[in-house]
Amino acid sequence: MAAAARALRGSGRSALRAGCGCGCGWGGRRRLWAPSGGYAAAAAVASPPAGSSSGSGALSPFDRRLKRKQKNWAAAQAEPAKCDYLREEVGGRIADRVFDITRTFPLALDLGSGRGYIARHLTKKNAVQSEIPTVSVVADEECLPFKEDTFDLVVSSLSLHWVNDLPRAFREIHQVLKPDGVFIGAMFGGDTLYELRCSLQLAELEREGGFSPHVSPFTAVSDLGHLLSRAGFNTLTVDTDEIQVNYPGLFEIMEDLQGMGESNCSWNRKPLLHRETMLAAAAIYQEMYGNSDGSVPATFQIYYMIGWKFHESQARPAQRGSATVSFGDLAKIDGLLSRGKK
Repeated sequence: MAAAARALRGSGRSALRAGCGCGCGWGGRRRLWAPSGGYAAAAAVASPPAGSSSGSGALSPFDRRLKRKQKNWAAAQAEPAKCDYLREEVGGRIADRVFDITRTFPLALDLGSGRGYIARHLTKKNAVQSEIPTVSVVADEECLPFKEDTFDLVVSSLSLHWVNDLPRAFREIHQVLKPDGVFIGAMFGGDTLYELRCSLQLAELEREGGFSPHVSPFTAVSDLGHLLSRAGFNTLTVDTDEIQVNYPGLFEIMEDLQGMGESNCSWNRKPLLHRETMLAAAAIYQEMYGNSDGSVPATFQIYYMIGWKFHESQARPAQRGSATVSFGDLAKIDGLLSRGKK
C-alpha cells in the first residue's frame, strides 16, 4: 500500500515518493526495549467490512481494506512515532546494505515508505528532511503505477508481508527496475511472534476448547529465493536475523502491534478475544517465556533479500563442464600445503 521513491547519492538527483496515504548471511539475535508505562489492553480487531469486494481464501488471505484502516488509525494517534522502534531498526539495516554497494542510485523507490524509515538513514545527518526532491504517491504493491525500467534501486521494509499476491509484487518490482538495478528488501519471517502465537493457542485450548489464528501467516525463507528467481531476479542473497524486544507483558505487546498498524487482518481471524482467555494467555506467556526481571520477550524474525535485474555487463556463471580443475584435485591441496611447511 505504501511506496516511496527517493534519489540517492548521485549527481543531478531527483526523487519520487509513493506513499500509502497513512503517513506513516545469518545474523545474531539483538534485543530492543519497548517503552514502559501508560499501557492499556489492545482492542479486538474489527470484523471484515460488510460488502467487502476483496475475496477471501488461500489466494487472498488478507483483508487489504481493513489493513488500510488499521494503518490509518495508527498514523492518526497522538504519538504515532512511539511504536516506530522496530521499523527504525530494520530501516537502518537496509540502509547499511545500500551503502555496501559501491555505486550511485540517481532514482530510487521506497516501497512501503511509511514515515521514511529507510530514507532517514540514507542522509548524512540521519534526518527525514533533505535536499533531495521527493514526491509521494499512493500505490498498491501488486500494481505499481510506474513505467518499466524506471528506477535504479527499489527498497522495501516490513511492508510486503501484507501482500496477497507476493509473486506478482516481486514481478512488479522487477519490471520497474532498470537493467542492472537492484532490489533490497526486508519482511517478517515465519518465526515472528512465536511466543505470542503459542500462548494464545494454549489459552484458547484451555478456556474455549479450540483455537483460531491470531497471528498472520508469513512466508517461509525456503520459498523466498524461489519466488524472487521466478520474478526474474538473479545474483540473489537471502539472509535472516532476529530482533527480540522486551515488553512489560502480553497486553503491551498487543498494544504496540496495534500502534504499528500490525494488527491481524487475515480473513480467517477470530473477531474478538474473551477477557478470560486473554488473562490466561498473559499468564502462560509469563510462565513459558518470561525474563527474570518480570518482562516478556517478543521475537521478530526478519528476512533480508537482495536481487538484481539482469544486464549484459553482469558477471555470469561459467558454462557447465568448462572447469579445468576437479574436486578431486582440490582435495589434494591440504597434502601439498603440509609438505611445503616441512
